[in-house]
Amino acid sequence: MGAAGAIWVGTGGGLRFGLGAAVLLGVVAAAVALRRRTVAVLLMLAAVGAISGAFASARIETTMNATVPTGPIVFIGVVAEDDGPQRPAVVRPEEIRREGEWVAWPGPPLAVGPDPAAPLVAGQRVEITGTMRASPGRVRGDPIAGRVTIANTEVLGRVGGPLYTVGNAVRDRVRAVLDLSDRAQALVSGFLIGDTSGLDARDLDALRRSGLTHFVAVSGSNVALFLAAWWVATAFFGIGPKRRFVLGMIGLGIFVIATRWESSVLRAAFMAATVLGAAAAGIAIDTWVAVGVAVGVLLLVSGQLAVDVGFQLSVVATIGIMVGAGMFADRRPRALWAILGAATAAQVAVIPVLLWHFGTVPLMSPIANLLSAPLVTGATVSGAVAVLSGWGPAILVSSTLASGVLAVSEVAARWPQLGPSGAAAVLCIGLLVRWPRTRPLATVGVAAFLAVSTLATAGPPPVPTVTFLDIGQGDATLLRDPGGGVALIDGGRDPLVLSEALRRHHIGRIDLLVASHGDIDHIGGFAGILEDRVIGRIWLPDHPDWGEELGDLVDRALAAGVPVDVVGPGISYRLGAIAIEVLGPMRRYLTQNDGSIVLWVDAGGTLLLPGDIEAIAQRELPALHPDVLLVPHHGSASTDHSWLTATVGAVAVISVGPNTYGHPAPEIRSTLAAAGAEVWVTMEDGDVTLPLNMP
Repeated sequence: MGAAGAIWVGTGGGLRFGLGAAVLLGVVAAAVALRRRTVAVLLMLAAVGAISGAFASARIETTMNATVPTGPIVFIGVVAEDDGPQRPAVVRPEEIRREGEWVAWPGPPLAVGPDPAAPLVAGQRVEITGTMRASPGRVRGDPIAGRVTIANTEVLGRVGGPLYTVGNAVRDRVRAVLDLSDRAQALVSGFLIGDTSGLDARDLDALRRSGLTHFVAVSGSNVALFLAAWWVATAFFGIGPKRRFVLGMIGLGIFVIATRWESSVLRAAFMAATVLGAAAAGIAIDTWVAVGVAVGVLLLVSGQLAVDVGFQLSVVATIGIMVGAGMFADRRPRALWAILGAATAAQVAVIPVLLWHFGTVPLMSPIANLLSAPLVTGATVSGAVAVLSGWGPAILVSSTLASGVLAVSEVAARWPQLGPSGAAAVLCIGLLVRWPRTRPLATVGVAAFLAVSTLATAGPPPVPTVTFLDIGQGDATLLRDPGGGVALIDGGRDPLVLSEALRRHHIGRIDLLVASHGDIDHIGGFAGILEDRVIGRIWLPDHPDWGEELGDLVDRALAAGVPVDVVGPGISYRLGAIAIEVLGPMRRYLTQNDGSIVLWVDAGGTLLLPGDIEAIAQRELPALHPDVLLVPHHGSASTDHSWLTATVGAVAVISVGPNTYGHPAPEIRSTLAAAGAEVWVTMEDGDVTLPLNMP
């Protein structure tokens, strides 16, 4: 493990600093070789890891900086990564059509689609007709140089040999037997092959917040179950160590392809291959050596794994499980305490990684894992039987057990999440519990911490406030009254981002929900909000074209018995000390933007929320001078400068995120500065909270 750790550190250095890190480590290793041989060996391993990291960094940079043809394009390539409902495929080009001729083009990886009519599957050789734009980025962590919008796809064949063929056949069989439109069966697909494309974003978020995501990451237990079934199926070939090694390698290759080489699968499969290889050679190795060999070799082969969050979580969780499995070996019932010990140790081990990447960790994850582990095992085994046999009762059993896991995740997702300080406190208390003399004190501390974390929630603010939520490119504005009343105007683009923002502010019930207009960056976040929170009333604009998303919100609201009002000027709502009045739309406009609901908010101080209205609708509003102005349309240049100068008061807020539209326009910021307004930008300042009780 020490060698693997040295390689990992070196790989990270190579990714960050290039070959210079390898040279420096090599020089230091040579300098200490005579006196500190062990240290020198570790430094040399780190230097080798740095070389791997440097080459990985160079490959990524080369892809990101590659020049690609833009506009209409026809090319042939091999699909490296499947597409999904919301995710493009990755295709490696081979040839491009220019002036009616096919020309060799081993171009950089491209993001293609997705195309719901013709899903792309890894291993296919395809001819793509579409439109290319230069757009360096990543898809599932892999670098791409451009993005292609598909006009037509033609599958020319498959590549990859028999292992690819069988691996894809396994994946196709799972997807054919299970109904991925059913949440529970989609989760079973995640247990079996890591395919969570049938789960919606809220289910995946609940799994993450409850600490259960690893069950769909496909790792050691899945590999063990697959190998057991594989050896039963191939038993007639014999079971000697050498034959088992050969058969095991074939089976592992098939499983890695079927699960689309997830980093956690690679780690688990390479560990299994190491153990099988050692057994075939007559060498006894323990689990720690297997982990070290797997981690070290994988990092040397693919340096970018050093910064892959899935790989990091898989490795540290595995180490935690190995440590924690015997933590409560003296307790009975043994199986129960073994699961609890492993889950607790794994959760402790992944805390630094979760905090680094996500900022929080689920406090009660061990309990959620204890409840879910037997359900997952049963669902996985019965799901495998169902896939092999197509037997209906097995599908029913598997989906029923998976439904139980979803229920646990939905409940556990509402349990406390800890930031760095809370995680440190719990870890310290946990260490105290291991010392007999301090156990009474630690027990009281744990009980007090859980009580405070679970029961204490932030109450309403002492004065009326407005919070402009940092939800990326879009609008989401929260009004809160000291009496507990809440209004939410717009919800941004992403329901998970909005949900997290509302959790930050401890928002459960929303008395008034306002959709200013039908643009996705204002109402996309409302998807699923009726299921997650209690909504008192919904306001909608008087516009003939709401769009699909807003129409769906109305349908679900009416089905749930939530009142829905189409509002216009003169309509008002009282939220405790906050008075909300509709000023617009003044009439029906040609565009949705000008048809936005415009709100005047008065709670001692005043606030204007104009949605995305542009120059035409702005000029038709009455003369206004609010204390706080939400700048229309995310600071777009479509705002009338004279109207903005005359309207803006002491404070202006621009709700915006990273975008390609040029928001906020420099001239708008200049106009606000010239008017003497204090300007806040959510992309730069995060959530912006202001009091509304100004005199």
